[in-house]
Amino acid sequence: MTTRLILSSFVSLVVLTLFFITRTGFSPSSSFHQPLNNTLRISTSSTGSKLQSPRSCNKIPPSLADALVHYASSNVTPQQTLSEISVTKKELEKKSPCNFLVFGLGHDSLMWATLNHGGRTIFLDEDESWIHQIAEKFPSLESYHVRYKTKVRDAEALMAATKDREECRRVSTDLRVSTCELALKGLPEVVYETEWDLIMVDAPTGFHEEAPGRMSAIYTAGMIARRRKDEEETTAVFVHDVDRKVEDEFSMEFLCRDYMTKQEGRLRHFTVPSHRNYGVSGVKFCP
Repeated sequence: MTTRLILSSFVSLVVLTLFFITRTGFSPSSSFHQPLNNTLRISTSSTGSKLQSPRSCNKIPPSLADALVHYASSNVTPQQTLSEISVTKKELEKKSPCNFLVFGLGHDSLMWATLNHGGRTIFLDEDESWIHQIAEKFPSLESYHVRYKTKVRDAEALMAATKDREECRRVSTDLRVSTCELALKGLPEVVYETEWDLIMVDAPTGFHEEAPGRMSAIYTAGMIARRRKDEEETTAVFVHDVDRKVEDEFSMEFLCRDYMTKQEGRLRHFTVPSHRNYGVSGVKFCP
């Protein structure tokens, strides 16, 4: 039932989006005549009636078409529940088209890119072969390979070594040259140079001891948000699978408990402000 609800809700969203895209001239106060035949649409304006041929209608954007067909015909559903997806969807409704950074490339990636239609959504994943598979199926998705040096088994030691270390809390330091053990320094340049409005951490793998774990991804997401150039801006950061120890503890430590806006199921939503003036006006790493 949950699977069907997710698919039904997403398809409904796409259909509604397409409706509004193709009805850009709609106004509640406008009046419409019944069409004379099946190939013409008649609308009225202040200058009288106007006939519009089908050629004047907007085409369906390829990304929306791909998403509609994919989710309507696929038995594979997104990893998150409908209620969890709705949290991020609500934020995208306010900010899109925007810049959306996603740690992870999965069955929900086409959905996220479509919900941010007109914006830039990029995906980071540790599995290079998986990236190639998705690229062949959905070439419109922008994805990059990331190598992680951490292991879930080392999470406790990493927390102890970094939680109070000044270098790991110094926002003025570029992540690419940071000496903090949690900083991801080998990401594509676009990650460091873009002002991200939303960041989703749903990767890398973290369900067994030898997996990379999300310690570095969570820390890096928090630092990217704090380094936004506009001090008036905030970044919505989402962390999935917070029922696990690493995601729970590292999100609270490096994204800050007081910045948490909402938790729905296994998803946490943090609103992280810019800390560009950190160290100048006394702004603390966490309130």
